[in-house]
Amino acid sequence: MAQRQFFDEMSGLGGQSQTQGQGQRQAQQQGQARPPYRRIAEWLRQTPEEQLANKRREAEALYRRHGITFGAYGSADGHETTIPFDLIPRVLTQEEWRFLERGLIQRTRALNAFLNDAYHQRDICRAGKMPENQILLNEQFVGLAQGLTLPGDVHAHIAGIDLVRVSADEFYVLEDNVRTPSGVSYMLENREVMMRLFPDLFQRHSVLPVGRYTEELLNMLRAVSFNGDREPTVILLTPGQYNSAYFEHAFLADEMGIELVEGSDLFVDDCRVYMRTTRGPKRVDVIYRRVDDAYLDPLAFNPESLLGVAGLVAAVRAGQVNVVNALGNGIADDKSTYLYVPDMVRFYLGEEPILKNVPTWRCDKSDDLKYVLEHLGELVVKEIHGSGGKGMLVGPTSTKAEIEEFRGLLRDRPANYIAQPTLALSTCPTLVERGVAPRHVDLRPFVLSGKETVVMPGGLTRVALKDGSLVVNSSQGGGTKDTWVLGA
Repeated sequence: MAQRQFFDEMSGLGGQSQTQGQGQRQAQQQGQARPPYRRIAEWLRQTPEEQLANKRREAEALYRRHGITFGAYGSADGHETTIPFDLIPRVLTQEEWRFLERGLIQRTRALNAFLNDAYHQRDICRAGKMPENQILLNEQFVGLAQGLTLPGDVHAHIAGIDLVRVSADEFYVLEDNVRTPSGVSYMLENREVMMRLFPDLFQRHSVLPVGRYTEELLNMLRAVSFNGDREPTVILLTPGQYNSAYFEHAFLADEMGIELVEGSDLFVDDCRVYMRTTRGPKRVDVIYRRVDDAYLDPLAFNPESLLGVAGLVAAVRAGQVNVVNALGNGIADDKSTYLYVPDMVRFYLGEEPILKNVPTWRCDKSDDLKYVLEHLGELVVKEIHGSGGKGMLVGPTSTKAEIEEFRGLLRDRPANYIAQPTLALSTCPTLVERGVAPRHVDLRPFVLSGKETVVMPGGLTRVALKDGSLVVNSSQGGGTKDTWVLGA
C-alpha cells in the first residue's frame, strides 16, 4: 500500500483509476476537475471569495439560531459550540456509492451475525476463526446479554462505519461504530443549510436525498418491537442536556415525533417499562438509547448511575422491551475485534469482503509490539476502546516527547493498543481563511438494520481543518461537509 500517496478527490492528481479513459487521465494530469466535480469547480471560479465568506458567516448564524451545537468534554469553558461547517460539498458518483453501499450492507450483516453468535453458541470460536477470549475477556462483553434472542437477530440496528479513501478506487474501513453512533443530525442539517444557501448549485446537480433518514429510523424502531400485536411506543433515552450529543438526541426525537426522556422519566414494574406522563404511566416497547451500557441500569451495571432505569435489563431479558442498539455491542466495535471482521464476512456470509480493513498490528502480540516500538514515529497508535480522537498517537505529526510518552504506555499496557500505517487520506477542496485549499476527510455512512437494511446515500463527511492534520474528529477541532451522491 502506498502510504504517502496523495489523492485529491476533486482533481485526481496523483491517483489514477485503471478504468479511466485516456481523455480523463489527461484532464487530471493537466489539473482539471474530475467529472463529478466539474460543476463545483465552475461554481467556485464564478463565486467571489467575499461572497463565500459571507455565506460561511450566514451558515454559522443558522447553526447557532437552530441550536445545532456540540459540547466537547473537557473544554476550557464548558460551553457548547457549533461544529465548523465547510460550504464546499464532497461529491461521490453513483457508481462509487453503489460499490460502498454493497460493502456497507455486507459488513453490517456480518457484524450482526457475529454479535448474535457471540452471545449464543460462539460458532466462530469453535471454527478456530477467533479466540474465545477475544469475546469473553473483552471489557465490553455483557454477560447478562448471553442467550438473549432479539427480533430478527439484529443487535446493531444503527451502525456508523468510518471510511477513508486512499486512491481513486480504494476505500478502507477505519472502524465500526455499533454502540451509540453519533453525527447523523449533522448530516441532515448540513444538507438543509446547503439547500437554503445555494439553491442554484443544487439546480446544476442531481443529488440523492438524505431527508428520509428519520422516517426510515422510526420505521426500523417500530419493526424491532417484541410486541408485534399492537402499535409499539418508541422513545429516545438521553443522558441529559449536558451530554456532548444532546442536540442530536433532541433533534432526532423531534423529527420522529417521539418522546425524548431521561432515566428519571421511566420505571419498571413486573418486567415492563413505563413512561411517566401527565395522563399516568404509559407502557414503552422500544427504547432508542443514547446512554452507554455501564449507566443503563444501576441494578445490573454501575450502581451509582442516575442516567439509567433500575430493572431495565430484566425487562429486556423478559422480552418486554427492546433496547436499540443492543446490550454488549461494544465487543464488535472494539478496535482489536476489528481485525477479525473480514473473517466474519467469510465465515457467516460465505463471501469475500468488499470493503478492506487497514493493515493493523496488535500490540499484545510480541512480534507486532516489537515492530510498532521500532516504527513508532511512522504509525498511528490507538486505544482499543478509545473514541473521539482521544488516546491516539499520530507518529509523523507528534513530538519526540509525545512519542516517548506513548512508548511507555505501550510497554506498560500493550494489550490496550493497536497500530496502523499512516494512510494518505484523500483530500477535498475546503474553504479556509486564505481561500480554497485541500484538507483530509473521512466518511461515516449510516446503516439501519431491521426487517430490511437501509443505507442513507452519502453520510457525514468529517474534515481535518488544520493544514496537514489527519484528525477529523469534532472534539479535536475537525469540521463537517455535506456529502453528495449524484443521481443519474
